[in-house]
Amino acid sequence: MSSALGAFLRARRARVRPSDVGLPPGTGLRRTPGLRREELAALSGVSIDYYIRLEQGRETNPSSAVLDALAAALRLDDEEHAHLYALASHAARRAYPGRRTADRTVRPAVRLLLENVRPCPAYVVARTGDVLAANPEAQALFIGMGDWPEHRRNIVRYVFLHPAARSLLADWDGSAASCVANLRGVLETDPGAPDLTALSEELTAESAEFAELWGRHDVRHRGGGRKSFRHPDVGDLTLLYESLRLGGTGQRLTIYQAAPGTSDHDALTLLSLAAGSR
Repeated sequence: MSSALGAFLRARRARVRPSDVGLPPGTGLRRTPGLRREELAALSGVSIDYYIRLEQGRETNPSSAVLDALAAALRLDDEEHAHLYALASHAARRAYPGRRTADRTVRPAVRLLLENVRPCPAYVVARTGDVLAANPEAQALFIGMGDWPEHRRNIVRYVFLHPAARSLLADWDGSAASCVANLRGVLETDPGAPDLTALSEELTAESAEFAELWGRHDVRHRGGGRKSFRHPDVGDLTLLYESLRLGGTGQRLTIYQAAPGTSDHDALTLLSLAAGSR
């Protein structure tokens, strides 16, 4: 686990330019595009030896003050700051180990909710992104996913490996980066989990674009936003979405919607009609 903490620190260190933190560019060729170890150590108020041991995994119990100083020097946002704490906690073996056996049973009340929110597309995923349940509109929205066997139906896998995804998702690059950052955040707070590790290894082997994004160590937990689609059956539509945690299960419920009276809402109605005719 300490290697995950070190990898995260190295990735974030490479992202920060000396000028971003008020340092002169210096002289000589830099081996990395960002801060040197000694620069980050000085900015954080720790010795270079201590920082090297931390990055190499030989120091596994940094204090809150050190973590906060590193977060400030690395210009981490709130989610990255929290992620740094989670990695440090695991390195020190003082965190809850997480749910090793993922709950894949969707509660009856949640299945009923998927029906009641129609015509809004809605689905439930496991922490890996495996689709556990989806209403007809969600199946129609993510065109082609239903052609896969159930065990392969996964949002992250769909984005990177399904041939329909690139034409369906108007901002494929943004969707891809978001999927990877979310998966990275889940995996590194439950290191060694077989389901998460297997998925990341599969996609790293099968998609060069996933592998490149995975190497950035970006972390982001999806909560909501907008997503635009170029759907072959109903045309272009931009939908608002919310992704909600289902307590105690590790699952997330995602619902897409549009304001009544808009062209996007009209497209959703057409999508629902198409879903009902299949």
